[in-house]
Amino acid sequence: MDNIEPMALIIDGRTLDFALEDDIKLTFLELATHCKAVVCCRVSPLQKALVVKLVRKNVHDSVTLAIGDGANDVGMIQAAHVGVGISGQEGLQAARSADFAIAQFRFLRKLLLVHGGWAYARMSKLICYSFYKNITLYLIQMWFAINNAWSAQTLFETWSSVSSYNVAWSVFQPFVMGIFDQYVSARMLDRYPQLYHLGQRSVFYNHKVLFSWVLNSFYHSLFIYYAWHFVYGEGLFMPDGRVGDNWSWGQMVYCSVLATIGWKAALVVDSWVKFTYIAIIGSFVAFMVLFPPYTFVGPITRISPELFNVLRPMFASPAFWFGLLLIPIGANLRDFVWKYVKRTYFPKSYHIIQEVQKYNIPDYRPRMEWFRKAVHKVRMIQRLKRSRGFAFSQTETGQVGLISKYDTT
Repeated sequence: MDNIEPMALIIDGRTLDFALEDDIKLTFLELATHCKAVVCCRVSPLQKALVVKLVRKNVHDSVTLAIGDGANDVGMIQAAHVGVGISGQEGLQAARSADFAIAQFRFLRKLLLVHGGWAYARMSKLICYSFYKNITLYLIQMWFAINNAWSAQTLFETWSSVSSYNVAWSVFQPFVMGIFDQYVSARMLDRYPQLYHLGQRSVFYNHKVLFSWVLNSFYHSLFIYYAWHFVYGEGLFMPDGRVGDNWSWGQMVYCSVLATIGWKAALVVDSWVKFTYIAIIGSFVAFMVLFPPYTFVGPITRISPELFNVLRPMFASPAFWFGLLLIPIGANLRDFVWKYVKRTYFPKSYHIIQEVQKYNIPDYRPRMEWFRKAVHKVRMIQRLKRSRGFAFSQTETGQVGLISKYDTT
């Protein structure tokens, strides 16, 4: 069948009744899949839904898309993997039943190429980063268990560290990635529709990518824990001779984890908006500001008695501040180098588009063309205003010719 010229199948509703019967519907599907295009004309709403269900159920690795503008398309839209409703003169039934609603059919190009590409890249990054940040934190507990002879002693305080990790301190980074991140601009996605194949080829999310993120979390957790193990040694000695306990050390490690996952988020995001700064920088700053008051409130209210007198061994220690600065940078140094090598020596297609977007190399002529059209439009409006006038009290220069052009009947 591969050597046959492209074919098209056209079938009407009466014939489709027989084609959808149980004994021949798979034969009809096989014939349809070998055609370049299949047109089902004069069919009922139920037949539309049955055709979509037949393809969705029997064609493996297929993603069905249904587009409709009226109530007769609701069944087809709901049967497909992705439904798109067009809100217009036919009503809002299709738009309300669909996954996405557009005003005109021409907007489908932007929905697929731009928003579809963004959504795939964002969700891929969100899922991988969520796995990464959780594995990084909780694997440190396992490395600590090796050193305490598996005594079930925890390194981190429960409320301010473990329970609030996915609720307060590391929740905004994935949100920003999943909502605002753009690996290339809308103009570039529309100009280079070949980038849509990135999603079809599973470039951003596959088993290899996810496994690399998991391995990276293993590496970061090992680096953070044993780097602080080297700094802390047998105990953190204070200038007055006192020694910090394991809770002080645990909070030092926890601060480094927050800084490390923040650096990692800064490396993987492609577009920075004000919410990106708030999520990445603001989350860490908020913890460093709110943690000192909590070390006084927690022990008094008996919510976190472990934090009694941990603030001074932490914040009065120069080793803590040097470790908080150097350990996250050292953990992400490998990621930074690998990103540089990959973009420089093994660039992907979207890397090239990002560079084109950055330096606007082919973007100069389209922008100048847009600017020229905009200037021409403004000048035309100004000429019309000068010729028409604004009130009948003005001179009739230009108004007589303008009024005579209209059919007053």
